[in-house]
Amino acid sequence: MSGVGPDDLVNLLFGVGYSIAFLTIISLGLAVVFGMMGVTNMAHGEFLMIGAFLTVSLTRAGVPLGVSMAIAGLIVAAFGALLEHILIRRLYGRLEATMLATFGLSPILVQAAVLIWGTTSEGIPTPLGSFRVGEYSFATYSLVIMAAAVVLVVAVYLLYARSRFGVMARAVAMNPEMASAIGINSARINMGNFAVGAGLAGVGGALLAPVVAVAPSMGASYIAQAFVTVVLGGPGVVSGTAAASGLLGSVQRVVSDASTAFYGTAALLVLAIVLMRFLPTGISGRVGRQL
Repeated sequence: MSGVGPDDLVNLLFGVGYSIAFLTIISLGLAVVFGMMGVTNMAHGEFLMIGAFLTVSLTRAGVPLGVSMAIAGLIVAAFGALLEHILIRRLYGRLEATMLATFGLSPILVQAAVLIWGTTSEGIPTPLGSFRVGEYSFATYSLVIMAAAVVLVVAVYLLYARSRFGVMARAVAMNPEMASAIGINSARINMGNFAVGAGLAGVGGALLAPVVAVAPSMGASYIAQAFVTVVLGGPGVVSGTAAASGLLGSVQRVVSDASTAFYGTAALLVLAIVLMRFLPTGISGRVGRQL
């Protein structure tokens, strides 16, 4: 039996890196909304879908791909701010109510996408071509996905750890009454948090548009993995998401390479269930980190 060569190792490491980046990109926006606001957004997958469709439409209209992705993220962020103002802020403190409201919003957004874009799967060509390492060929755009995941994580950390908005957001998350007493506009901060989470979802969908089939129902394909990652990560928006994505992404890719993608996804879910038995507050809750 032949051994594992350097090319095989590179292929495995590249696949693990891509899986970790993928989970990070689809989960980070949900982690912001859940970790900073305690809101479970059941329509998160549809925010990803809207970002992807907007990217496809803008690119086909002649807008450069990178600009299309940025615009898509901003539009979804603005939609999130509007949604928070109209609906979400009336339900704070009622977990079941926010879950039911956003769960009901999910099929509405799917049907709206059907009316706007139709039921046919859309897509755009994957840019940048490919490169080879030995007998394996890799899409160069996968490196963009990995780099984007790192940039998004760092950006979220800097926003919430180093900016004035982040200080106020953490104060509102820890003690909203005290934050309001010292002059912080909690309603405006919560709107900003939800807009950031929605915008991150929009950017995530935009980044995935060149590599997945973009369809109104695509959000359902990613929402379970995103929720599992966020719940296992715990209250730490950055530390929890990064740790859970690293662990689950690695296991998923290794099992997928050893068998099939189906078993890789199944291994991810089973591992998350087992770990939640021993870490009920998530990875970041166990180590006591909140960001």
